[in-house]
Amino acid sequence: MSDIGAAFVAAFHLIVSMDPRLAEIVFLSFRVSFLAVTLATVVGLPVGAAVALFRFPGRKMAIVALNSMMGLPPVVVGLIVYLSLSRSGPLGVFGLLFTPSAMIIAQFLLITPIIAALARQVIEDLWREYEEQLRSLGAGPLRALFTLLWDGRFSLFTAVLAGFGRASAEVGAVMIVGGNIDHVTRVMTTAISLEVSKGDLPLALGLGLILISISISVNAAVFWIRERASRHLYA
Repeated sequence: MSDIGAAFVAAFHLIVSMDPRLAEIVFLSFRVSFLAVTLATVVGLPVGAAVALFRFPGRKMAIVALNSMMGLPPVVVGLIVYLSLSRSGPLGVFGLLFTPSAMIIAQFLLITPIIAALARQVIEDLWREYEEQLRSLGAGPLRALFTLLWDGRFSLFTAVLAGFGRASAEVGAVMIVGGNIDHVTRVMTTAISLEVSKGDLPLALGLGLILISISISVNAAVFWIRERASRHLYA
């Protein structure tokens, strides 16, 4: 109980005092996760919708591959990105290793399959419901793709949120490619891992509580926006 109580006190003190170190870590966490989710959304939603609507050889294998990649081991993805970005790797010339850009790349590879797989399921369900209507209006697969993406935008929030949840909680891959460098690549999850290794459990628990609070706040905000938008749309 003493550790939990100390964690609450530490988290409260860090938030109230607007600790500069905490603000820096939180800002970097948001920046990395937001950019990774944005890129994954731009790529994942059209890919998922295309797999749902288009018929092509190997489509079933593509679906199985997308679903399987939802559970990619973060340390394996981190290792692949590390080898690619290392000085002897094919992308080593860009010098991205141990930078926030490397962390964004790792998170992008992890969450894009999640968003694409969930989007495929949403669009496929909508296609079953609206296929006859869209065909009667002369809509081809490409036009139907954009129509269903727009029509299912509220449901697709769930896919994007799932990606954000994975990105914000990721520690293995970002630790490998980011290195947990103070003032450079230290984010919430890697900071928690560091504090645990140092034995500073109250601060680690405090940071964990802040991370959970941020996740709950973002989900609540999106839920509220979705509810408001749905009422406005169907009023």
